[in-house]
Amino acid sequence: MGNAQRVGIYLRVSTVRQTVENQRQDLMRVAEQRGWQIVEEYVDHGISGSKGREERPAFKRLAKAAAAGNLDFVAAWSIDRIGRSLQQLVEFMSELQDQGVGLYLHQQNIDSSTAAGKAMLSMCGVFAEFERSIIVERVNAGLARARTQGKILGRPKLDAATEVRIRTLRAAGMVSTKPQSWRVSASAQCSGSLLRVNQVVVWTALSATRCRFTAASEVWRRAQPQWFDRFEQIR
Repeated sequence: MGNAQRVGIYLRVSTVRQTVENQRQDLMRVAEQRGWQIVEEYVDHGISGSKGREERPAFKRLAKAAAAGNLDFVAAWSIDRIGRSLQQLVEFMSELQDQGVGLYLHQQNIDSSTAAGKAMLSMCGVFAEFERSIIVERVNAGLARARTQGKILGRPKLDAATEVRIRTLRAAGMVSTKPQSWRVSASAQCSGSLLRVNQVVVWTALSATRCRFTAASEVWRRAQPQWFDRFEQIR
């Protein structure tokens, strides 16, 4: 048992009505045949494979356990249990490889400790790069088509009056564009379109428009009370 490989088993189903029992039985059978030591079962129940790592708590714990050196192998029933995105899968496999952790995929009979398994995983990397290239080409084609149709890309511009007030406050030293630890991102709904104000908190610009916004004024008041008080005095 001392030489047994420490294995983390990952089980996932996309809906709460499904069960992981079939996956568990097959992987437990393989574990018994190979003499694996099952460290833990990581189960994401009712979570789609298209979700990212942060939205899959068990998968996130599995990745942390592998990074901490607590696992020698990660086993999953099928490649799509790890993720439905090829790029996502390749990134995870690269992490495991860097950490010296193997990967076993039961349905595809892929074992990264064998030459054939390594070759198959390398091919996954090739296809992932191809997938990324196709996505980039499609995005660039869409942007080019939008430009030829006369569409203006990027964030919507502020109206002239608001821009003048921002420039005036900047000149007075009441608004800074330098990086600050108290920087926030405020969202405002204005005239049916979403106005996003990033990098700086422009309280007067927002209050001058007929917008419904959250967090900006209170965060600014707490972070920079002297500026807030000055604004209240001249408002």
